[in-house]
Amino acid sequence: MKKNVFLKLLFFSFLCFVMIPLQAQSDIHEKLNEIAIVDQKVMMPMRDGIRLATDIYRPKTDKPVPIIFSRTPYNFNSWGDGEERTRTMQRAYDWVAKGYAYVVQNERGRYFSEGEWDILGVPLTDGYDAFSWMKDQDWSNGKIGTIGCSSTAEWQMAVGALDHPSHAAMVPQAFGAGVGRVGEFYEQGNWYRGGAEQLLFFSWLYGVEHDKFKPRIPAGATQEDLIRISRFYDLAPENPRVDMSEALKHLPIQDMLKNMNGKKEVFDKMVRRKPNHPDWFNGGLYHDDKEINVPSFWFASWYDVSISPNLALFNHMRNHSDPEIRDNQYLVIAPTLHCRYTRATENTIVGERSVGDARLNYDEQITAWFDLWLKGESNNFKEKTPRVQYYLMGKNEWKSSESWPPAETEMTTFYLNSNGNANTLHGDGVLASKKAKQDNPDGFFYDPLNPVDSYGGNVCCTGNAVEGGAFDQQGMEMRNDILVYTTDTLEEGVEVSGFINTTLYVSSDAKDTDFTVKLIDVYPDGTAYNLDETIQRVRYREGYDKEVFMENGEVYEVKLTPMSTSNYFKKGHKIRIEVSSSNFPRFARNLNTGGNNYDEKDAVTAHNKVHHSSKYPSKIEIPMIK
Repeated sequence: MKKNVFLKLLFFSFLCFVMIPLQAQSDIHEKLNEIAIVDQKVMMPMRDGIRLATDIYRPKTDKPVPIIFSRTPYNFNSWGDGEERTRTMQRAYDWVAKGYAYVVQNERGRYFSEGEWDILGVPLTDGYDAFSWMKDQDWSNGKIGTIGCSSTAEWQMAVGALDHPSHAAMVPQAFGAGVGRVGEFYEQGNWYRGGAEQLLFFSWLYGVEHDKFKPRIPAGATQEDLIRISRFYDLAPENPRVDMSEALKHLPIQDMLKNMNGKKEVFDKMVRRKPNHPDWFNGGLYHDDKEINVPSFWFASWYDVSISPNLALFNHMRNHSDPEIRDNQYLVIAPTLHCRYTRATENTIVGERSVGDARLNYDEQITAWFDLWLKGESNNFKEKTPRVQYYLMGKNEWKSSESWPPAETEMTTFYLNSNGNANTLHGDGVLASKKAKQDNPDGFFYDPLNPVDSYGGNVCCTGNAVEGGAFDQQGMEMRNDILVYTTDTLEEGVEVSGFINTTLYVSSDAKDTDFTVKLIDVYPDGTAYNLDETIQRVRYREGYDKEVFMENGEVYEVKLTPMSTSNYFKKGHKIRIEVSSSNFPRFARNLNTGGNNYDEKDAVTAHNKVHHSSKYPSKIEIPMIK
């Protein structure tokens, strides 16, 4: 008897274990089916016959509807490991409930899409062809809006420059890796910063790199076949976990993915491209010689890897587009990491710094944006929405302006100065309002095999190698290969909002080396929170189309790629910069040889100097609102 009771309880427990998850998983599915026509694994044809896997969710109505289109290299298959995945269905439900069709598509060569993948989903004609196909459907009103964050955003600019008549509006979020060149920023999709490789792609490509030997769906598979087998196979590789904090140390850097046993076809060709290689201009990157004629609602983050080129692109659109398009550009800048907008809370922590209540009504604003351009609603979006919404850290509040930076910003120059001993937190480096009279250069040894560690920062996608955000830098500033320059204690609080420009006069006994700068808010108790950081490979100081090496003993002017922030330095705080020659593994180490760097593993220790005087006025220009 007891055995029977036990078996019944065991069976009941099993049913509860099985049925509760199934019920939870099917709720959104059932809700979506009540309001939507669901059409999955539609193989959308491109002009060359390649078909791209597409899921379509549209309202149950006879009236044509506008389309929200998300194109991605990431896996949105509805099933994985025998369980239903609901994230895409939730997004679809949200848009269908608002009267939109929601269409999500994999880039060429990704998962169920046919063809061979290349980064950013080239060729660009795939995006154009997708617009044309959707426009011609009898359920479409011909208006298409694009949306996405990171790799689901980065393709939008270059395709937007193709000027498809149905591309009515876009919402690119954290879109920097889609920007090749804009103004002073020559990053080729965040591959470079100041000519130094950013290692985020070395890590990212391990997880998403294409493999020509991957399993393929046989040609001629029907939609019914694809839907059925998608329940059992999602075609996602299960890469073994890699300790990126160790993997990114490997030299030469061209063999990093090989050393991880990773796929490397796209990586192999990219790692050998120097900043001005013509192939950067033939793919899916946007460059500022292209004209985008699409109303755009841009989203950026202070602690994202691409914050400065993101802001530069917004300004480029405002200054160089057709007058009507210029007026239809809007920007939000949040105090978060990459694609973390909606994760802001009542007490938002970025790294280890609290930036207060950074929440914003993102969904409401984005919906109103698309309602305006895709439905033609007179919803007063332009009257209600500031041109630029930016979060002022330190004061921890949302602010608005008509431009970036705000019109009332004034550039204030601080000159680097010392008696030649600016090394470490306890050195004599200062930021002063006047130039030093005499040059007492600050020197340090940069050993590429003992680089300055990346500690926090404006990063993305490096696995466990770097944790992004603001962290107290005091411990780092005990290193002798970090020069520290600090202002006097501020007698009044000041807002710093805009681009920060740095000019250094440097010398070295190496043919080539890097110089790094980090901007820091120093609290009265000494806590030193990083705000942004940059780097410049000295061989590219005269432009990215040439390599000019240094001569021992010669002093060279080096202008670093601008930094960006919005931070309120309170009364009693100080403004500080750190100068060094490495920030690793955020940036690849310069091995100081003057060689290719990507194919080298032997390093040279460099004795580097920063000069400061009337003749060599090393300086930082800071945008202030007093």
